[in-house]
Amino acid sequence: MPDYLARLVDGVATELLSELPALLLDGPRACGKTTSAARLARTVVRLDRPADAMAFQADPDAALRGLEEPVLLDEWQAVPEVLGAVKRSVDRDARAGRYVLTGSVRADLQAQTWPGTGRLVRLPMGPMTVGERTGRATRPVVDRLAEGESLGPASEPCDLRDYVELALRSGFPPATLMSNDSARERWLTSYVEQLITRDALDLEESRDPARLRKYFEAYALNTAGIVEDKTLFEAAGVNRKTAAAYERLLTNLLVVEALPAWSSNRLKRLTARPKRHLVDVGLLTGATGIDAGTVMKSGDLLGRVLESFVVAHLRAEAAVAKSRPRLYHLRTEQGRQEIDVLAEIGAGRVVAFEIKATSSPEASTARHLTWLRDALGERFLAGVVLHTGPSSFELSERITAAPISCLWE
Repeated sequence: MPDYLARLVDGVATELLSELPALLLDGPRACGKTTSAARLARTVVRLDRPADAMAFQADPDAALRGLEEPVLLDEWQAVPEVLGAVKRSVDRDARAGRYVLTGSVRADLQAQTWPGTGRLVRLPMGPMTVGERTGRATRPVVDRLAEGESLGPASEPCDLRDYVELALRSGFPPATLMSNDSARERWLTSYVEQLITRDALDLEESRDPARLRKYFEAYALNTAGIVEDKTLFEAAGVNRKTAAAYERLLTNLLVVEALPAWSSNRLKRLTARPKRHLVDVGLLTGATGIDAGTVMKSGDLLGRVLESFVVAHLRAEAAVAKSRPRLYHLRTEQGRQEIDVLAEIGAGRVVAFEIKATSSPEASTARHLTWLRDALGERFLAGVVLHTGPSSFELSERITAAPISCLWE
């Protein structure tokens, strides 16, 4: 594939498949799973195609036999019986490198009957980061900071508008690689339409597409927020129970993901409520039609877009980082202190990030990071104020300011 754009998961996927009999690569539809997984396989079975699926629906164990390995079973959720067949095959023969599965729903969706535990290792994959789009992906930033590496200035400076456009451009390969803005916006609109009217109903036929659409629109507009549940279910015209079911459905489709609240016995009065995020900020355009010009005119949307953009990047890196960070947000009661992203690594050590829509952060901009550093002591490895200017500089001990572009430069 001479024009293949390398993905962050490539190296880890190759390493895992060299040691394990089966690997599950999951992520939202159209994020590039099939293209990446096909590079690992000798046989590709597209289970979302009726011609490929027919034999596996009739007798998945027989259909697996005799295929040249590694075998890619793409979109397993179209024929969920294939999971049991893979389990039985691996139980009989646990050689490394036999199966790669991809899916666009959470594999534990059917947890009571899920047969993959201990047989399939999951590797999450999201839409493309800017580094992947441009071929400039670097080592994960949490790894760099945990090892004491400094973050440099921007080599190709971006201003605030540039960052907003990068975020709304989306990381879904079919969209982000388009040169025509209008075509990209139409693709994103179509993606959301199919998500609501086809993918969601494939999982739960009883859902009302019109109300689910309104719920998703409200969710998108409140991305990066600790929003009251009432705000979302009233916007959709549904009750609390239905709204909770909608959120589970969208989470299972891997298009939204809540960032859990961090807890520590060293800190008191921390909120336990998660922050809701779109996995790709381009979905905001697809759901609402909002463009960069609209975002630039709204201080509230501006902060939300930048924060979810950065969180999506950090989530993609967390899946492959050597330090294996777990991502959280931190907020004390009444919002007196708030940290946008806190990455916890081994032994309770943390790296913390604040995302600011400013090109010239000052020491006061990092006051919440300073509070966290002083509260945690040596467990606080580094804090970074990610901003929209070109410069990188120290704000105080173990706390720096760096351009958002340092994530991929």
